[in-house]
Amino acid sequence: MKTKIAFDLAALGVEKGDVLLVHSSFRSLGGGVTGEEVIEGLKEALGERGTLVFPALSWKNVNRENPAFDVRETSSCIGYLPELFRNYPGAVRSLHPTHSCAALGEKAEEITKRHYLDRTPVGENSPFRKIRDYNGKILFLGCSSRPNTSMHGVEGLLEPDYLYGGHNKYTLTNYDGVSYNATYRIHGFAGVVQRYDRAEALLDSDEKSSGRVLGANCALMSSRALWEKGYDAIKAYPRFFVDISL
Repeated sequence: MKTKIAFDLAALGVEKGDVLLVHSSFRSLGGGVTGEEVIEGLKEALGERGTLVFPALSWKNVNRENPAFDVRETSSCIGYLPELFRNYPGAVRSLHPTHSCAALGEKAEEITKRHYLDRTPVGENSPFRKIRDYNGKILFLGCSSRPNTSMHGVEGLLEPDYLYGGHNKYTLTNYDGVSYNATYRIHGFAGVVQRYDRAEALLDSDEKSSGRVLGANCALMSSRALWEKGYDAIKAYPRFFVDISL
């Protein structure tokens, strides 16, 4: 099964040596496949020089009511594959209370190691920004392109009026078991609905592709193109990627 997954990913445009960020819906892949087979198929598609990244977001679990984050123990809140992957042998996780990522492969340490320096959800040291810097790709594996966390980084460059909603103090625990307190800006989004699926239409044909992996409809995008064209869209119209919430 993992070889079939790797074959489908190659047909979609995933290449050996890529840095690949994966948003996912495991259920969309259909029955008869395990999470381990999906991860191994992704690894096979990327080869020995590639780097695989999953968001390991914890914003539902770590909040004002429960402001404690342990990089080793705090669970992800965005589905089965991210939670499986953050515990995968060899994977490393970035240190951030709400918007961490887990990574495995050649550039995993470089992508994750400086996230602790940020004080916004998707700042300049976040893996999402690093993936852009490495000219990586973003895969939407069986899910729409609406849950596109990289867009929060694009928004953070321009700070549209809906983006932030105050500050919160967290206690963070690193891989060495050392805990410390830090205050972060937190997302707002009051009165709006996120519409990051609009970014796909901004990209040229050589910056995106679509196809199927097993039973799942998938999309692949250039991270660098997404950041550049998303930035231009927000600069021209600050609410390009949101609608008013009814």
